Amino acid sequence: MPPSFPPLRTLLSAAETLLIAAAGGAAFALIGFPAGLVAGSMLAVAVAALVGRPMQVPLALAWVCFVLVGILLGAVVTPETLAGIAAWPGSIAILALAVIVMLAATACYLRFVHGWDPLSAVLGASPGSMAQVLALAAELGGDLRGIAIVHTMRVLLIVLGLPAGLALFGSTVGPLARATAPGASLAELAILVTVSTAVALGLARMRFPGGLLFGAMAGSGLLHGTGLVQASLPWWAGSAAVVTLGAVAGARFANTSPRMMLDYLGAAFGSFAVAFAVASSFALLVVALLPFRVADVIVAFAPGAQDTMMVLALALHLDPVFVGAHHLVRFLIVTFSVAVAARRLGPSAPPRQRWRRPGQGTFDD
Repeated sequence: MPPSFPPLRTLLSAAETLLIAAAGGAAFALIGFPAGLVAGSMLAVAVAALVGRPMQVPLALAWVCFVLVGILLGAVVTPETLAGIAAWPGSIAILALAVIVMLAATACYLRFVHGWDPLSAVLGASPGSMAQVLALAAELGGDLRGIAIVHTMRVLLIVLGLPAGLALFGSTVGPLARATAPGASLAELAILVTVSTAVALGLARMRFPGGLLFGAMAGSGLLHGTGLVQASLPWWAGSAAVVTLGAVAGARFANTSPRMMLDYLGAAFGSFAVAFAVASSFALLVVALLPFRVADVIVAFAPGAQDTMMVLALALHLDPVFVGAHHLVRFLIVTFSVAVAARRLGPSAPPRQRWRRPGQGTFDD
């Protein structure tokens, strides 16, 4: 029996979605917006969906995207940051407690103040790991629109507000020096992709929540953390995966009313206030008990994406290893705790039954 191909209209809609996502991601990246590729692509596709364009991403393409994004996330683990974790046990322990309290407090706020379902509340409360959270929400049927708005606003508020707040403590913003990564061999890249994909497929077969992304991230993190490989995905492959992830999230904004948008923005500002209050309280505790600079601790404890916080640390002339080690710990705690919570709170139906309606090959609510 010959293979069946999607209808032409479906292919055209998917092509339109990806073109709009690429334009939005490129625009945000060019103006220097942190996490600009995912935020810009998501916003552009969301606007198109809100005005009535048929935005959709093929299911198979989304699966490939999850694996590639997982490989990118795992590359943040380095031998240097792992060594830094052992160098600052006191602040690392306080950070671990802060992350759990922050996650619980923000999830309770979204659950009981805004009436979110438990799964969406936990995913929306995640202090970082935006790519993983969006992938889990798409896979498990969480409120992807609300989760995307909450995380995008959190990134925006931290990027705009944190440098100004740190200026009160004497930190000045200087030019950002861009580091060039050494070239990696094709053999290392092949090992990275093969191992990460194998782990991703294994966890997906075990019905682990977010198995494709989480497994690829685990395989990539193991290889990078042990120093076995230094390779990362080519910039074009990583960028395409992140843009596609933004398109998956943005397509969920179809049929969103203005009142619903206001509710989501209220949840975004409120949850950010809760998370930042918790992070600031624990950061001040570290400053009071341990001999660290206020600016270093504030950035290390801020509930932002690791790459964004590393950019701020470099731009503000802070200690990048200190900030990177703490955000790596936060990243690992959030990754494991969110995955465990998703397993308990997510639906029990097999992924194919949850993701696809009869006659459809894309994510849908």
